[in-house]
Amino acid sequence: MDRSTAILERFRTLYPREIDLSLDRMTRLMAKLGHPERRMPPVIHVAGTNGKGSTVAFMRAMLEAAGKTVHVYTSPHLVRFHERMRIGRPGGSRFVEEDPLVEAFLAVERANGDDPVPQFEITTAAAFRLFAEYPADFTLIEVGLGGRFDATNIIDDPVIAVITPVAFDHEKFLGSSLAQIAGEKAGIIKRGRPVVVAPQQPIVADVIETEAARLGAPEFSGNRDWIAHGERGGLVFQDEDGLLDLPGPRLIGRHQLTNAGTAIAALRRAKLGVPRRAIAAGLTAVDWPGRLQRLSEGALVARAPAAAELWLDGGHNPSAGAAIAEAMADLEERVPSPLTLIAGMLNTKDPVGFFQPFAGLARRVFTVPVPGTTAGRDPGELAAAAATAGLTAEATDGFQSALDRIKAESDGSPLRILICGSLYLAGAVLAANGTPPT
Repeated sequence: MDRSTAILERFRTLYPREIDLSLDRMTRLMAKLGHPERRMPPVIHVAGTNGKGSTVAFMRAMLEAAGKTVHVYTSPHLVRFHERMRIGRPGGSRFVEEDPLVEAFLAVERANGDDPVPQFEITTAAAFRLFAEYPADFTLIEVGLGGRFDATNIIDDPVIAVITPVAFDHEKFLGSSLAQIAGEKAGIIKRGRPVVVAPQQPIVADVIETEAARLGAPEFSGNRDWIAHGERGGLVFQDEDGLLDLPGPRLIGRHQLTNAGTAIAALRRAKLGVPRRAIAAGLTAVDWPGRLQRLSEGALVARAPAAAELWLDGGHNPSAGAAIAEAMADLEERVPSPLTLIAGMLNTKDPVGFFQPFAGLARRVFTVPVPGTTAGRDPGELAAAAATAGLTAEATDGFQSALDRIKAESDGSPLRILICGSLYLAGAVLAANGTPPT
């Protein structure tokens, strides 16, 4: 076991509740650490329901293509905790190494003492301490949950705030209406600092616009102040500064056009001097594992039928299900191949809402447990939810067993397999396949 893993287990005992949104504890902890959040390289802060990580990945790729060094903080991780923190270096950022991570953990642990602090808050403090110690040109910070009371919102002077598409998720913590959820996401907007907003549903757009106006924050909204759309396999972006005719993004799905456009809009509105060539290079170089990722080699690929495509996505709410299904439908239109789902989900998610967009598209669903968590939904319950959504489903005891069943029943015809429903499941798949993120 890594030393960092043992320390993380200690952190987990400091506060029994995994989620308790508040900035009070972070305020005290940052003061004890000498306010590293004020010494980090200039911050771009990103909130939203879907697309946060992809938008951050696009911005990182574009900034690095422009020769900039970039720290990155995202969550959750897929295989190792170290994936959450990237340290900016010339030539490209890298996951934090074990020794610096342990040193940061221990420093924060000493400063905190025995005060009750949720694990996400204390590890966020460690990330900010690391980012303050290592020089870089910019810091990209993804909100963990919500925005207003998320631990990352201790940042009070970002270069720019970014809000990706807002939809229903985490209603227990953020509110039962889209307006309430949007209000929490809009909590990252800071007085006088610009905010770039992805295209939103009208009620969401109204809430964000009202909050931006209250704070005197210049707002730049998708489909009003900037536009991004696909054209002949490429991406066309336009704002008040002009039109960019760009290559299509490496990440699959129409929703990635929106995420790419949001990233471009943020970099241009923040006046960071990222030229067109770097934007184009970032679009084609971007990497964000577990999001409509085609697995082309590895142990699980070998376990699947020889004529099968194996895809992976960690999206887990109804809006993510719709985006993933749309991407699968686009693939079906271009290269017809029967679609089979292998799905596992947490018991806090809406499985019927997730599965409904796949009705009429997926031929079959195998439901599986989610490794690495006690909050996984029972495969039998999940199969019943899939059936309610209009799909033919049956429960199995794991994704490996599901692949074995598919292979045993294969007649050698082309087949498309999508493993989906949870980032925990996506991480377990990448680990089992022998292709962890790098």
